[in-house]
Amino acid sequence: MQVITRPSRPRPFRGWKTARRNPRFSPFALISIAITLLVVIGAGIIFVLQPYLSTHAANANPNCALVVPQNPLSAQGLATPYQLRAQNGNKGPCNEANADQTAFVQAGIIDPATGQISIYNPLVIDRGSKPAAAPVVPNLPANAVVALWFGFNGDTLTLRDTNGSLMQGKCVNGADGTIFGQFAYCNAPAFFQAANTAIQAGKLQPPALATAKDGMPCPTVRDFSVVDQDQSDNLPTSYLVTDDGRTAQMTAANSAKLPNAQILTNGSDNRLLDISIDGALGCTPWTAPDLADPGQMVAALPLNELQAAAHQLAPVATVPAGDPMVLNGDGKTDLTKTNAYRAGVDQLPAANKNDASTSDYCQQLLNTGLPRIIKDAPLTVNATSPDTGAGNNLFTFLAQRFVASFGPDNLNCTKILGTKDPLAVVLNKQGVAVRATLNGQPINTTQMGGTNGGGTNGGSMAPNCNVNGTTINGCTGTTTLNGQNCTVSFMNNTVTLTCSNAQTPPTAGTPTGGSTTTGMATLPFNNQGISNDHSSANFDNNHFSYSAQALQNLGIIPGKMVTSNGINFFWPTATPGMPDNVQAKGQVIPIAPVAGATTLGFLGAADFGPSTGTATITYTDGSTQPFTLAFTDWTLNGGSAKVLPQNQVVAVTPYRNTPTGGMDQQKPNIFYTNVALQAGKTIKSVTLPTKVDRGNIHIFAIGTK
Repeated sequence: MQVITRPSRPRPFRGWKTARRNPRFSPFALISIAITLLVVIGAGIIFVLQPYLSTHAANANPNCALVVPQNPLSAQGLATPYQLRAQNGNKGPCNEANADQTAFVQAGIIDPATGQISIYNPLVIDRGSKPAAAPVVPNLPANAVVALWFGFNGDTLTLRDTNGSLMQGKCVNGADGTIFGQFAYCNAPAFFQAANTAIQAGKLQPPALATAKDGMPCPTVRDFSVVDQDQSDNLPTSYLVTDDGRTAQMTAANSAKLPNAQILTNGSDNRLLDISIDGALGCTPWTAPDLADPGQMVAALPLNELQAAAHQLAPVATVPAGDPMVLNGDGKTDLTKTNAYRAGVDQLPAANKNDASTSDYCQQLLNTGLPRIIKDAPLTVNATSPDTGAGNNLFTFLAQRFVASFGPDNLNCTKILGTKDPLAVVLNKQGVAVRATLNGQPINTTQMGGTNGGGTNGGSMAPNCNVNGTTINGCTGTTTLNGQNCTVSFMNNTVTLTCSNAQTPPTAGTPTGGSTTTGMATLPFNNQGISNDHSSANFDNNHFSYSAQALQNLGIIPGKMVTSNGINFFWPTATPGMPDNVQAKGQVIPIAPVAGATTLGFLGAADFGPSTGTATITYTDGSTQPFTLAFTDWTLNGGSAKVLPQNQVVAVTPYRNTPTGGMDQQKPNIFYTNVALQAGKTIKSVTLPTKVDRGNIHIFAIGTK
């Protein structure tokens, strides 16, 4: 089958989609959310393989409307085709078969009882037409929570009401009198709330990120090497279209029934990741059952966002205030609109504009996004471009997309940061990017000892590094050096080695300050809880973290002693942003034996707490002692809760760091708790809880006295 995509337009440095100022709301656009939230629109481009072949006009009306059927969250509503029409008929018609005007819909369904997610892609047809094949009526689980997301290949798409359908679906298109762009959603916050509840209950587990061919974790939609000026938009949905312009759901049955049909696709960050980038890097997207196509699994926007929320390592990309889709009608930042968009993709609201800093976003594009794009060039140069009118392969497509996002027509990072874009692309006569340079130098796209395949760039590839007998290909990856967790990176002919100690405490002795002899533990850190200011980590699985600077101002310094209740604890030596605490999952922690010790103490906190679980002490004689380990929520649940009776506050900082490198006013705590040891016995180890009643328990240090 042929894939129909939006034809390329002759303009340089085009991104995956073209950002446009958001027009004012139509007075007919109905919405249904408490804060002035609106209805949709956008600007976009599509996956390309071949230009559109039909007789639709090249200058098609880019402003269309989509009629939402009644009860859109019900099984019958999902199976009722959406109808595409012109927003203003005087500007020309809108046709779903025209790749410049195609609209897309995707539904996520979660069963709260089991945590099972399934996907359904409702069909879009032209107003007044009939589908090429009747949509499948999905079988929804009892009490299912359903949400919808929308994508569009034109400039603006306005959701239109059918007897209250927008209110019924709790549909959101924008805020404060302006629309988003190509993006809109219905009931997404409720879906994500149900999904996150299932995750906390252990019913749903987003798959861990595999290791990509470049030796790094597979990227997500919140990786700075994946995002552009307007992240988390559009869909991986596809439709079939017949020669007469009728559409059908993309199913095995319909493909067999309509063998000459072509495929319509939506150019999107989600599809770019799921198909192109994952394919080039040897990664696999999270998929779920397609309720329209029994036995088939499909990728989806909600799956991508949930996996990114669970596993994307810092720094984490979230929608910035300068995203063109969240600016107001005057091109100014609008925090309400930014948070309305974030709510549709499971991102936490920004407390203030600094919490959605475009400057920080630009800096991370430059610091972490660009290096990975360059690092992966030998892999992406041999992959098919998703838009052959923009780049002649995946690498040049990503390069021109970065240039477009970073430049003055979009985020304007060059002005915000006061720096030139180090990346540049070379265009052929057709305006297609065919090569790229970094600081004026060619970027090598040849694997070490191989050929460049795509014939695009010259120069020398980064050397391989050998660290204590371990080869790091391209001097980029992770390794262990003298017991330390180290990250190796190469850029601009410089190898950077960043290490954090695996927690190895000093020999126990007689501490100062009147405390008694202390035994300490070696901790297998698995969580990044502390970050430098203007950066981020991931203490709570939502990418909020303690501030290293705020802790240091309180005397809590990496590698130094923290004394509480007569116990000298060894504070983690980890570099901010590296693993620095243990999230309890049943780990067995050896304890340095101290004869006559009477108390086992912990420094820690809970996320989404208070959290309580059963831990077990093992003594040198083989006997065991179960006990309850509990920690208060690190922010006292936003200041609404009290400290647990068995906890004491060791430190409280005046702010915490946010996912985008900002700060908010939540005041995270470090708590102390302890358990009495059995008289006459010597502790050997402590086994942390395998599960807790809610949230997660985090341990920074353990000691005895």
